[in-house]
Amino acid sequence: MDLFKKIEDFTLVNDLKAADLYHYSKEIKSRQGVVVNMDGKDVIMVGSNNYLGLTGDAEIIEAGVEAIKNYGSGCSGSRFLNGTFDLHTKFERELAEFLGKEACITFGTGFQANLGIIAGITGRNDIIFNDKENHASIYDGCKLSYATTMRYDHNNMEQLEQLLKDAPENKGKLIVVDGVFSMTGDIAKLPKIVEIAKKYGARVMVDDAHAFGVIGSYGRGTADYFGLTKDVDLIMGTFSKSLAAQGGYCAGDAKVIDYIRHNSRPYMFCASLTPASVACANKALDIIKRDDKRQKNLLEMAKYFREGLKKRGLKFHDGHGSIVPIIPIYTYTRERTMLACKMLFENGVYVNPVLPPATPEGECLIRASLMAIHDKEMLDKAMDIIAKVLAELPEDTVGIK
Repeated sequence: MDLFKKIEDFTLVNDLKAADLYHYSKEIKSRQGVVVNMDGKDVIMVGSNNYLGLTGDAEIIEAGVEAIKNYGSGCSGSRFLNGTFDLHTKFERELAEFLGKEACITFGTGFQANLGIIAGITGRNDIIFNDKENHASIYDGCKLSYATTMRYDHNNMEQLEQLLKDAPENKGKLIVVDGVFSMTGDIAKLPKIVEIAKKYGARVMVDDAHAFGVIGSYGRGTADYFGLTKDVDLIMGTFSKSLAAQGGYCAGDAKVIDYIRHNSRPYMFCASLTPASVACANKALDIIKRDDKRQKNLLEMAKYFREGLKKRGLKFHDGHGSIVPIIPIYTYTRERTMLACKMLFENGVYVNPVLPPATPEGECLIRASLMAIHDKEMLDKAMDIIAKVLAELPEDTVGIK
């Protein structure tokens, strides 16, 4: 069979474009603020992971410019060889201290971090226990590791415990979980996970990509939010959201981090983070440590948005009482979801479509995500448009597979 036959059979993109419903890869010609210029049109941005609104901060931009002036545009090598600058080690020390851990390691992206951490510490004789709604990078890290992967239903602690109870005692065990789940905004049941892990001798890794800067004291994340920093073995995160740059990290005990440095292929064989990325993330961390005003405003805007949606009669996933700025609104079918995104964009609001396999069939969403720099007036305008557009949508649509 021709390798490219599946490519010839892949018609989704053309189908969406033919129906004028393609909503991906829009060109942005401005900074990531509350209003952005996309495809030549100014729209209210209600679909960015720039949670603290720091990507346009003057201090951070200046830090990046100075880093390029002093260190150049790139590192020309991996961290393992000639690519470690003092910027890298300084940031890792400060981030580890902020997170309450002994040491920290950084990667080129958050996706690479999950690949590097999971595949670096697990292997054929180990078992990884994975929430079904964990991020794709966690699943790919599991594949790269060659460890056995066991999935449990989302936030189903009884099923997780049964899986651990049935697991062979001579296998290494790692529970990996999103601290805040990126599609639903649910917060992991970390206290129960830690309790189960201790009972069955498992280690715990938390992906805090959507929790850092959002929950916990000064945005320290999920473990801090529950008072479990000492009980969580590894805390992973990304620069690309609250840290306003690009990269990934993992914090934990010094011996574990050192082991990852010498056993993680994505760390050892990838070029190191650019000076500008590290400098921008370090300055963002300085701002986060300075005060928690942005975090508090972010959570206030998230609460206001949820209350506003309820007042307008819109059904959304409430994240089991979650307080985070990820608010998914139900649109149900694929075509209805894509049509909603198109109509919202035409009316001046950008949101993200969430389709299977990221959601079950019939439970498609438009995913709103807020920033600390949003205000109530802007959110009211966005919610009015969302309510109007969803009210005009047909109840049932067909056509997109």
